[in-house]
Amino acid sequence: MVVLNRIYTKTGDKGETALGNGTRVPKHSLRVGAYGTVDELNATLGLARLHAGADLSEAIGRIQNDLFDLGADLARPEMEKDHTAGYPVLRIVEAQVSRLEAEIDAMIARLEPLRSFILPGGSPLAAHLHLCRTVARRAEREAVALAAEEAVNDWAVKYLNRLSDWFFVAGRIANDEGRTDILWVPGANR
Repeated sequence: MVVLNRIYTKTGDKGETALGNGTRVPKHSLRVGAYGTVDELNATLGLARLHAGADLSEAIGRIQNDLFDLGADLARPEMEKDHTAGYPVLRIVEAQVSRLEAEIDAMIARLEPLRSFILPGGSPLAAHLHLCRTVARRAEREAVALAAEEAVNDWAVKYLNRLSDWFFVAGRIANDEGRTDILWVPGANR
């Protein structure tokens, strides 16, 4: 359990922060950037959830919890030394990725096939989910950049990849199951 007795500690006043293993790193490090963007995504998703009905709200709640797991995963760099923590180290696992895939498949079954690219927008929920999709893509790019330099859990990157797809499909669901999607018309304003 997490206990927060103080919110400010002053330990980051010189531009450093502590990772999950206690190592201090610059706040501009790739790792901090990656889990910081995951945190931004979670906050953005919280805004989307304000517009969601019961089914999507429940699914969004699961994803928000997963995003805290993902942040914890990215904040702890030692993949090979996980047993030294003295407690189970939280990592994204295959089952979380598989759940997203199953939810995507179930939503797609409710939609007509796309015949055009769609513009972000439509309903308020769809617009927010499209914003979440773009933040998830940025988080994925940052996690991939981090993985090029340091060890990163492969399932964490896969989760982010599936998650942006989840947001895209859920955005279509939020647009009356795709019926009110805003279609891109190439060259319409020439």
